Amino acid sequence: MDTAPLWSTLSAGSLSLLLAAGACGLALIALFLGSGARRRSQDQLSALRERSDTLWREVDDIRVAQFNRPGEAGGSAPGPSLDVARYHTELEAYGQIWPQLWHLHERLGLFLRAAEAGESVSELRMDARNAALDARNLLNRNRPFCAESVDELVTRLIDAEIKAHLAACQYLDLRKDVSSTSSSHDRRELQEKCQSLHEGEARDLMNQLASVIRRRAVRAD
Repeated sequence: MDTAPLWSTLSAGSLSLLLAAGACGLALIALFLGSGARRRSQDQLSALRERSDTLWREVDDIRVAQFNRPGEAGGSAPGPSLDVARYHTELEAYGQIWPQLWHLHERLGLFLRAAEAGESVSELRMDARNAALDARNLLNRNRPFCAESVDELVTRLIDAEIKAHLAACQYLDLRKDVSSTSSSHDRRELQEKCQSLHEGEARDLMNQLASVIRRRAVRAD
């Protein structure tokens, strides 16, 4: 009896099972790594949110103290009335810009994570784009009232977030083209670029910006 056809059938079936098992294993590993990266990102986001809340609590305390002592010329409060007006105008500008920057960073983070996970991103993609446009408009309206150092940091931050958004859009376009042999490598490069811009450069700029605004609020110069 010729067992060659039977052996060929069993070999083909075993190969299919092995390939399927390997694919399932890779999918589980990718899911595990993605979950870990998402948890780390959420932890970092929570820490940045706490620093942001602390910054604005300190600014509010300064405003309350100055309101309660309008006639005093303390060491950190500006003396002449013109300096006081400029100081409050500058703080008001930061009070408008910072929340929008935080909103942009949060919206873009949601969009990037959804894009990497293969989830629906149409609404998140538009939210992140609109948040970037709103942040740019707010900066343009308040630029005359911002310190040069703050203006520079905000501009760089918005640019970094926009670049991350554009890279994510390119990543989504390439993910649709599964027939291209170079698309997998290109997708990895774009994914790393998004993470570098959003989790690296933009987050560092937000920390720098918070420190500069805090110094401006305390020194009032």
